[in-house]
Amino acid sequence: MPYLNVTDDAAELFLGAEGVELDESNPENRFALAWLDQVTALLDEAFAARKPLIVSATGKFFSNGLDTDYIAANAGDLPGYLDTIHQLYVKVLTAPAPVIAAVNGHAFGGGAMLALCADYRVMRSDRGFFSLPEAALNMPFTRGMASLIRTRMSDTTATEAMLTSRRYGGDDARAAGIVDESVPADAILGRAREVARERAALVGDNLSTIKRGLRLPLLEDLNTATPVTLL
Repeated sequence: MPYLNVTDDAAELFLGAEGVELDESNPENRFALAWLDQVTALLDEAFAARKPLIVSATGKFFSNGLDTDYIAANAGDLPGYLDTIHQLYVKVLTAPAPVIAAVNGHAFGGGAMLALCADYRVMRSDRGFFSLPEAALNMPFTRGMASLIRTRMSDTTATEAMLTSRRYGGDDARAAGIVDESVPADAILGRAREVARERAALVGDNLSTIKRGLRLPLLEDLNTATPVTLL
């Protein structure tokens, strides 16, 4: 399960299990309901620490997004499940602290969108892909998800990413403006911590207020309930 480390510089939220490269129960850090509950609780704890937030993981995956096994077994609950994911995005987008994503490995679908919620993104350059595979999987984007992607990328990149399911390596993601930096694996957390130190003075409720104003249309889209007709 996800865990939190609070240091002098930042609150560091790791999406995998502490002490192992891969969480045996959820090796791809998919959005299982218990996982979502844990991440939400840890975010509250991180915000209470009044420090910049770094979101990362260990092993091969940052996050592979939606829990497809849960969806297959609970199709009738899918709209509510997606709305729960939307609220996770809202929580990160409106954090009262700078949020830095240290994308250590594959970030696909919902996991890629979680990375997009960060204020600053650093991605591993040597391995791992950022991808929105929904078109290839014959899956739609919700209103909130489409708005998130559209407002966090250029129109050219969003169009390519959403309509072709392209897989972007770290350098390609940097060139496309998806992430702010692409660095070697052994430098990713160090660079995220540098950014956290640079922005530490900005922590506070005023930052959350500014983010809400900046992202108001996006937040309205994410707070709109997912209709059954989308599916």
